[in-house]
Amino acid sequence: MRAMLERILLAPYYLTLKIRHALYDNGVKKVYSCEVPTICVGNIAAGGTGKTPHTEMIVRTLLGSSDWWDKNIAVLSRGHKRNSSGFQQILESDTAKFAGDEPLQIKNRFPGVTVAVDRTRVEGCDFLLHPEKLQTARKARKCAHKELNKSDIIVLDDAFQYRSLKAFFNIVLVDYNRPPCKDRLLPFGRLRDLPERLWHSNAIIVTKCPAYMEDWEKLEWARTLGIKGFDPETCQGDDPHGKKIHLFFTTIEYCHLEPVFKDTHDNRYIYSKKLILVSGIASDTPLKRFLSDSYSIVKHFKFSDHHNYSSVDIKRIAGAARNWPTAVVGTTEKDSQRLRGCKKVPEALQLKMFQIPIQVDFLSDHEREVFNETLLGSLREFGKNTI
Repeated sequence: MRAMLERILLAPYYLTLKIRHALYDNGVKKVYSCEVPTICVGNIAAGGTGKTPHTEMIVRTLLGSSDWWDKNIAVLSRGHKRNSSGFQQILESDTAKFAGDEPLQIKNRFPGVTVAVDRTRVEGCDFLLHPEKLQTARKARKCAHKELNKSDIIVLDDAFQYRSLKAFFNIVLVDYNRPPCKDRLLPFGRLRDLPERLWHSNAIIVTKCPAYMEDWEKLEWARTLGIKGFDPETCQGDDPHGKKIHLFFTTIEYCHLEPVFKDTHDNRYIYSKKLILVSGIASDTPLKRFLSDSYSIVKHFKFSDHHNYSSVDIKRIAGAARNWPTAVVGTTEKDSQRLRGCKKVPEALQLKMFQIPIQVDFLSDHEREVFNETLLGSLREFGKNTI
Protein backbone atom coordinates (compact mmCIF):
# COMPACT_ATOMS: atom_id res chain seq x y z
CA MET A 1 0.00 0.00 0.00
CA ARG A 2 2.79 2.41 0.93
CA ALA A 3 4.74 1.63 -2.26
CA MET A 4 1.65 2.28 -4.37
CA LEU A 5 0.99 5.59 -2.60
CA GLU A 6 4.59 6.67 -3.20
CA ARG A 7 4.32 5.82 -6.91
CA ILE A 8 1.17 7.92 -7.18
CA LEU A 9 2.74 10.87 -5.36
CA LEU A 10 5.95 10.63 -7.40
CA ALA A 11 4.15 10.38 -10.75
CA PRO A 12 4.16 14.17 -11.45
CA TYR A 13 7.90 14.41 -10.73
CA TYR A 14 8.63 11.33 -12.83
CA LEU A 15 6.60 12.67 -15.77
CA THR A 16 8.26 16.08 -15.47
CA LEU A 17 11.70 14.48 -15.73
CA LYS A 18 10.61 12.30 -18.68
CA ILE A 19 9.19 15.27 -20.58
CA ARG A 20 12.22 17.46 -19.82
CA HIS A 21 14.68 14.88 -21.13
CA ALA A 22 12.50 14.19 -24.18
CA LEU A 23 12.52 17.88 -25.10
CA TYR A 24 16.33 17.92 -25.08
CA ASP A 25 16.76 14.50 -26.70
CA ASN A 26 14.44 15.38 -29.59
CA GLY A 27 15.91 18.80 -30.27
CA VAL A 28 12.95 20.85 -29.04
CA LYS A 29 15.24 22.55 -26.52
CA LYS A 30 18.62 23.68 -27.76
CA VAL A 31 21.75 21.86 -26.66
CA TYR A 32 25.17 23.51 -26.92
CA SER A 33 28.59 21.89 -27.16
CA CYS A 34 32.09 23.32 -26.71
CA GLU A 35 34.90 23.75 -29.20
CA VAL A 36 37.26 22.11 -26.70
CA PRO A 37 36.75 18.76 -24.92
CA THR A 38 34.59 18.82 -21.80
CA ILE A 39 34.52 16.14 -19.12
CA CYS A 40 31.45 16.03 -16.88
CA VAL A 41 31.59 14.46 -13.41
CA GLY A 42 28.02 14.03 -12.15
CA ASN A 43 25.49 11.73 -10.56
CA ILE A 44 21.77 10.95 -10.51
CA ALA A 45 21.46 11.13 -6.72
CA ALA A 46 21.42 14.11 -4.38
CA GLY A 47 24.85 14.62 -2.84
CA GLY A 48 27.29 12.33 -1.13
CA THR A 49 28.72 10.39 -4.09
CA GLY A 50 32.11 12.15 -4.06
CA LYS A 51 31.96 14.47 -7.09
CA THR A 52 34.66 16.85 -5.83
CA PRO A 53 37.36 14.21 -5.06
CA HIS A 54 36.61 12.54 -8.40
CA THR A 55 36.88 15.89 -10.16
CA GLU A 56 40.27 16.27 -8.48
CA MET A 57 41.21 12.78 -9.67
CA ILE A 58 40.38 13.77 -13.26
CA VAL A 59 42.54 16.89 -12.91
CA ARG A 60 45.44 14.77 -11.56
CA THR A 61 45.02 12.39 -14.50
CA LEU A 62 45.20 15.27 -16.99
CA LEU A 63 48.19 16.87 -15.27
CA GLY A 64 49.98 13.51 -15.26
CA SER A 65 49.45 12.87 -18.98
CA SER A 66 51.83 13.81 -21.77
CA ASP A 67 48.91 15.24 -23.75
CA TRP A 68 47.59 17.73 -21.21
CA TRP A 69 50.19 18.54 -18.54
CA ASP A 70 51.22 21.76 -20.28
CA LYS A 71 47.73 22.81 -21.41
CA ASN A 72 45.33 25.27 -19.76
CA ILE A 73 43.04 23.03 -17.73
CA ALA A 74 39.88 24.57 -16.28
CA VAL A 75 37.31 23.34 -13.75
CA LEU A 76 33.83 24.85 -13.92
CA SER A 77 31.43 24.45 -11.00
CA ARG A 78 28.19 26.03 -9.89
CA GLY A 79 29.69 27.15 -6.61
CA HIS A 80 26.94 25.98 -4.26
CA LYS A 81 25.94 28.44 -1.50
CA ARG A 82 28.34 31.20 -2.59
CA ASN A 83 27.29 34.82 -2.11
CA SER A 84 28.82 36.00 -5.40
CA SER A 85 26.81 35.96 -8.61
CA GLY A 86 27.41 35.24 -12.28
CA PHE A 87 30.76 34.09 -13.63
CA GLN A 88 33.68 34.27 -11.22
CA GLN A 89 37.25 33.09 -11.53
CA ILE A 90 38.41 31.67 -8.19
CA LEU A 91 41.75 32.58 -6.67
CA GLU A 92 43.48 31.02 -3.64
CA SER A 93 43.00 34.29 -1.75
CA ASP A 94 39.20 34.16 -2.11
CA THR A 95 36.86 33.04 0.67
CA ALA A 96 34.44 30.12 0.65
CA LYS A 97 31.55 32.57 0.94
CA PHE A 98 32.63 34.18 -2.30
CA ALA A 99 33.69 31.06 -4.19
CA GLY A 100 31.84 28.15 -2.64
CA ASP A 101 33.75 25.65 -0.50
CA GLU A 102 34.34 22.97 -3.15
CA PRO A 103 35.68 25.24 -5.93
CA LEU A 104 38.00 26.90 -3.41
CA GLN A 105 39.21 23.48 -2.25
CA ILE A 106 40.02 22.50 -5.85
CA LYS A 107 41.88 25.78 -6.41
CA ASN A 108 43.95 25.27 -3.26
CA ARG A 109 44.79 21.74 -4.40
CA PHE A 110 45.72 22.81 -7.94
CA PRO A 111 46.91 26.45 -7.93
CA GLY A 112 47.98 26.27 -11.59
CA VAL A 113 44.54 25.16 -12.81
CA THR A 114 41.84 27.68 -13.71
CA VAL A 115 38.82 27.26 -11.42
CA ALA A 116 35.62 29.14 -12.17
CA VAL A 117 32.01 29.15 -11.05
CA ASP A 118 28.87 29.98 -12.98
CA ARG A 119 25.35 28.70 -12.47
CA THR A 120 24.83 28.95 -16.25
CA ARG A 121 27.35 26.40 -17.52
CA VAL A 122 27.00 27.41 -21.20
CA GLU A 123 27.85 30.99 -20.26
CA GLY A 124 30.69 29.84 -18.02
CA CYS A 125 32.25 27.75 -20.79
CA ASP A 126 31.91 30.67 -23.21
CA PHE A 127 33.89 32.94 -20.87
CA LEU A 128 36.55 30.26 -20.32
CA LEU A 129 36.97 29.86 -24.07
CA HIS A 130 36.72 33.57 -24.86
CA PRO A 131 38.16 35.36 -21.82
CA GLU A 132 38.33 38.64 -23.73
CA LYS A 133 34.53 38.84 -23.34
CA LEU A 134 35.01 39.38 -19.60
CA GLN A 135 36.24 42.89 -20.39
CA THR A 136 33.13 43.92 -22.35
CA ALA A 137 30.21 41.57 -21.66
CA ARG A 138 27.39 42.96 -19.57
CA LYS A 139 27.02 39.64 -17.73
CA ALA A 140 30.67 39.89 -16.62
CA ARG A 141 30.33 43.24 -14.87
CA LYS A 142 30.40 41.62 -11.42
CA CYS A 143 33.36 39.36 -12.23
CA ALA A 144 36.07 40.17 -9.68
CA HIS A 145 39.08 38.53 -11.39
CA LYS A 146 38.94 39.03 -15.16
CA GLU A 147 42.50 38.10 -16.15
CA LEU A 148 42.64 34.50 -17.35
CA ASN A 149 43.95 32.43 -20.25
CA LYS A 150 41.80 30.60 -22.76
CA SER A 151 41.05 27.06 -21.60
CA ASP A 152 42.14 24.04 -23.63
CA ILE A 153 39.92 21.58 -21.75
CA ILE A 154 37.10 22.01 -19.21
CA VAL A 155 36.16 19.66 -16.38
CA LEU A 156 32.52 20.19 -15.39
CA ASP A 157 31.81 19.54 -11.72
CA ASP A 158 28.19 18.38 -11.22
CA ALA A 159 26.70 19.26 -14.62
CA PHE A 160 25.03 15.98 -15.63
CA GLN A 161 21.56 17.44 -15.08
CA TYR A 162 22.49 20.62 -16.97
CA ARG A 163 21.05 19.46 -20.29
CA SER A 164 21.68 22.71 -22.18
CA LEU A 165 25.36 21.76 -22.39
CA LYS A 166 26.44 18.49 -23.97
CA ALA A 167 29.68 17.23 -22.46
CA PHE A 168 32.09 15.29 -24.62
CA PHE A 169 32.77 12.65 -21.93
CA ASN A 170 30.23 11.94 -19.16
CA ILE A 171 31.20 10.18 -15.94
CA VAL A 172 28.34 9.27 -13.59
CA LEU A 173 29.03 8.36 -9.97
CA VAL A 174 27.00 5.80 -8.01
CA ASP A 175 27.31 5.28 -4.25
CA TYR A 176 28.32 1.71 -3.32
CA ASN A 177 26.11 1.95 -0.24
CA ARG A 178 23.03 3.08 -2.19
CA PRO A 179 22.56 1.42 -5.60
CA PRO A 180 19.97 3.16 -7.82
CA CYS A 181 17.79 0.04 -8.01
CA LYS A 182 17.27 0.26 -4.24
CA ASP A 183 16.66 4.01 -4.23
CA ARG A 184 13.67 6.21 -5.08
CA LEU A 185 13.08 9.66 -6.45
CA LEU A 186 13.09 12.63 -4.12
CA PRO A 187 11.59 13.21 -1.59
CA PHE A 188 11.09 9.51 -0.72
CA GLY A 189 14.64 8.66 -1.76
CA ARG A 190 17.77 10.46 -2.91
CA LEU A 191 17.42 10.14 -6.68
CA ARG A 192 17.17 13.51 -8.39
CA ASP A 193 17.13 12.00 -11.86
CA LEU A 194 15.81 8.90 -13.59
CA PRO A 195 17.93 5.72 -13.23
CA GLU A 196 17.78 5.26 -17.00
CA ARG A 197 19.92 8.38 -17.36
CA LEU A 198 22.89 6.17 -16.41
CA TRP A 199 22.96 4.99 -20.02
CA HIS A 200 23.69 8.48 -21.28
CA SER A 201 27.16 8.30 -19.71
CA ASN A 202 30.45 7.08 -21.13
CA ALA A 203 31.56 5.58 -17.82
CA ILE A 204 29.95 4.70 -14.49
CA ILE A 205 32.06 4.76 -11.34
CA VAL A 206 30.86 3.01 -8.20
CA THR A 207 32.28 5.10 -5.35
CA LYS A 208 33.03 4.51 -1.65
CA CYS A 209 33.77 0.83 -2.26
CA PRO A 210 35.67 -1.40 0.18
CA ALA A 211 39.41 -1.32 -0.44
CA TYR A 212 39.18 -4.75 -2.12
CA MET A 213 36.44 -6.45 -4.12
CA GLU A 214 36.47 -9.87 -5.77
CA ASP A 215 35.59 -10.08 -9.47
CA TRP A 216 32.34 -11.85 -8.66
CA GLU A 217 31.29 -8.85 -6.54
CA LYS A 218 31.95 -6.52 -9.46
CA LEU A 219 29.96 -8.80 -11.74
CA GLU A 220 27.07 -8.73 -9.28
CA TRP A 221 27.22 -4.93 -9.17
CA ALA A 222 27.15 -4.79 -12.97
CA ARG A 223 24.07 -7.01 -13.01
CA THR A 224 22.43 -4.83 -10.36
CA LEU A 225 22.94 -1.76 -12.54
CA GLY A 226 21.64 -3.56 -15.63
CA ILE A 227 24.98 -4.07 -17.40
CA LYS A 228 25.28 -7.37 -19.25
CA GLY A 229 28.42 -9.33 -20.09
CA PHE A 230 30.66 -7.25 -17.83
CA ASP A 231 34.34 -8.16 -18.13
CA PRO A 232 36.51 -7.10 -15.14
CA GLU A 233 39.57 -7.26 -17.40
CA THR A 234 38.28 -4.64 -19.86
CA CYS A 235 36.01 -2.96 -17.27
CA GLN A 236 33.34 -2.98 -19.95
CA GLY A 237 29.90 -4.44 -20.59
CA ASP A 238 26.68 -3.80 -22.51
CA ASP A 239 23.94 -1.47 -21.32
CA PRO A 240 20.25 -2.46 -21.78
CA HIS A 241 20.35 -0.95 -25.29
CA GLY A 242 23.38 -2.96 -26.37
CA LYS A 243 25.82 -0.05 -26.19
CA LYS A 244 29.28 -0.62 -24.69
CA ILE A 245 29.78 1.13 -21.38
CA HIS A 246 32.67 1.20 -18.91
CA LEU A 247 32.22 0.41 -15.22
CA PHE A 248 34.87 1.21 -12.61
CA PHE A 249 35.15 0.99 -8.82
CA THR A 250 36.87 3.49 -6.53
CA THR A 251 37.54 3.76 -2.82
CA ILE A 252 38.21 6.67 -0.47
CA GLU A 253 41.72 7.12 0.88
CA TYR A 254 42.18 9.34 3.94
CA CYS A 255 45.46 11.27 4.03
CA HIS A 256 47.59 12.56 6.90
CA LEU A 257 46.22 15.43 8.97
CA GLU A 258 47.16 18.89 7.74
CA PRO A 259 46.81 22.23 9.56
CA VAL A 260 43.73 24.30 8.71
CA PHE A 261 45.62 27.50 9.57
CA LYS A 262 49.06 27.03 8.02
CA ASP A 263 50.65 30.00 9.81
CA THR A 264 49.23 29.12 13.22
CA HIS A 265 49.38 25.46 14.21
CA ASP A 266 51.06 23.06 16.59
CA ASN A 267 51.76 19.63 15.08
CA ARG A 268 52.01 18.05 18.54
CA TYR A 269 48.21 17.94 18.72
CA ILE A 270 48.17 15.37 15.90
CA TYR A 271 49.56 12.82 18.36
CA SER A 272 46.76 13.31 20.86
CA LYS A 273 44.54 10.34 21.70
CA LYS A 274 41.40 12.48 21.78
CA LEU A 275 39.68 14.30 18.93
CA ILE A 276 36.87 16.84 18.59
CA LEU A 277 35.21 16.32 15.20
CA VAL A 278 33.64 19.19 13.21
CA SER A 279 31.82 18.15 10.05
CA GLY A 280 29.40 19.76 7.61
CA ILE A 281 29.21 17.21 4.79
CA ALA A 282 26.52 14.96 3.33
CA SER A 283 27.79 11.79 5.03
CA ASP A 284 30.48 11.67 7.71
CA THR A 285 30.09 8.03 8.80
CA PRO A 286 33.18 6.76 6.88
CA LEU A 287 35.23 9.65 8.28
CA LYS A 288 34.17 8.84 11.85
CA ARG A 289 35.01 5.19 11.29
CA PHE A 290 38.48 6.10 10.01
CA LEU A 291 39.25 8.51 12.84
CA SER A 292 37.98 6.08 15.49
CA ASP A 293 40.89 3.78 14.67
CA SER A 294 43.37 6.36 16.00
CA TYR A 295 41.36 8.69 18.23
CA SER A 296 38.67 8.70 20.86
CA ILE A 297 36.06 11.14 19.49
CA VAL A 298 35.10 13.05 22.63
CA LYS A 299 32.78 15.54 20.91
CA HIS A 300 31.17 15.74 17.48
CA PHE A 301 29.79 18.97 16.01
CA LYS A 302 27.64 17.77 13.10
CA PHE A 303 26.27 20.39 10.68
CA SER A 304 24.39 20.27 7.40
CA ASP A 305 26.24 20.03 4.09
CA HIS A 306 27.91 23.32 3.02
CA HIS A 307 27.17 24.83 6.45
CA ASN A 308 28.26 28.45 6.84
CA TYR A 309 29.98 28.67 10.23
CA SER A 310 28.84 31.52 12.45
CA SER A 311 30.53 33.21 15.41
CA VAL A 312 28.25 31.17 17.70
CA ASP A 313 29.51 27.94 16.09
CA ILE A 314 33.12 29.04 16.59
CA LYS A 315 32.43 29.84 20.27
CA ARG A 316 30.91 26.38 20.79
CA ILE A 317 33.87 24.63 19.13
CA ALA A 318 36.35 26.79 21.08
CA GLY A 319 34.49 25.95 24.31
CA ALA A 320 34.83 22.23 23.61
CA ALA A 321 38.53 22.73 22.84
CA ARG A 322 38.96 24.32 26.29
CA ASN A 323 37.08 21.45 27.96
CA TRP A 324 39.45 18.93 26.33
CA PRO A 325 42.71 20.93 26.27
CA THR A 326 44.85 18.13 24.86
CA ALA A 327 42.41 17.08 22.11
CA VAL A 328 43.03 17.80 18.44
CA VAL A 329 40.16 19.42 16.52
CA GLY A 330 39.63 17.53 13.27
CA THR A 331 37.53 18.61 10.30
CA THR A 332 37.13 17.87 6.60
CA GLU A 333 39.06 19.60 3.85
CA LYS A 334 35.78 21.04 2.55
CA ASP A 335 34.83 22.41 5.98
CA SER A 336 38.26 23.95 6.39
CA GLN A 337 37.62 26.24 3.40
CA ARG A 338 34.71 27.79 5.32
CA LEU A 339 36.35 27.76 8.72
CA ARG A 340 39.36 29.70 7.42
CA GLY A 341 37.00 32.46 6.31
CA CYS A 342 35.49 32.87 9.77
CA LYS A 343 36.40 35.96 11.74
CA LYS A 344 37.74 35.86 15.29
CA VAL A 345 38.82 32.22 15.41
CA PRO A 346 40.81 32.15 18.67
CA GLU A 347 44.51 31.46 18.24
CA ALA A 348 44.25 28.65 20.79
CA LEU A 349 41.72 26.95 18.49
CA GLN A 350 43.76 27.62 15.35
CA LEU A 351 46.75 25.86 16.91
CA LYS A 352 44.89 22.57 17.30
CA MET A 353 42.61 22.58 14.21
CA PHE A 354 43.57 20.09 11.48
CA GLN A 355 41.87 18.87 8.31
CA ILE A 356 41.72 15.30 7.01
CA PRO A 357 42.21 15.46 3.22
CA ILE A 358 40.76 12.66 1.11
CA GLN A 359 41.40 11.40 -2.36
CA VAL A 360 39.89 8.62 -4.41
CA ASP A 361 41.65 5.87 -6.28
CA PHE A 362 40.70 2.77 -8.20
CA LEU A 363 40.71 -0.64 -6.55
CA SER A 364 43.64 -1.79 -8.66
CA ASP A 365 46.44 -0.42 -10.82
CA HIS A 366 44.87 -2.25 -13.77
CA GLU A 367 41.54 -0.45 -13.33
CA ARG A 368 43.33 2.89 -13.13
CA GLU A 369 45.24 2.13 -16.34
CA VAL A 370 42.05 1.16 -18.19
CA PHE A 371 40.30 4.31 -17.01
CA ASN A 372 43.22 6.54 -18.03
CA GLU A 373 43.44 4.87 -21.45
CA THR A 374 39.68 5.20 -21.94
CA LEU A 375 39.52 8.87 -20.96
CA LEU A 376 42.74 10.04 -22.62
CA GLY A 377 42.06 7.94 -25.72
CA SER A 378 38.65 9.56 -26.11
CA LEU A 379 40.22 13.01 -25.79
CA ARG A 380 42.67 12.13 -28.58
CA GLU A 381 39.74 11.14 -30.78
CA PHE A 382 38.18 14.53 -30.09
CA GLY A 383 41.37 16.17 -31.35
CA LYS A 384 41.36 14.07 -34.54
CA ASN A 385 37.72 14.90 -35.27
CA THR A 386 38.31 18.66 -34.91
CA ILE A 387 41.30 18.83 -37.24
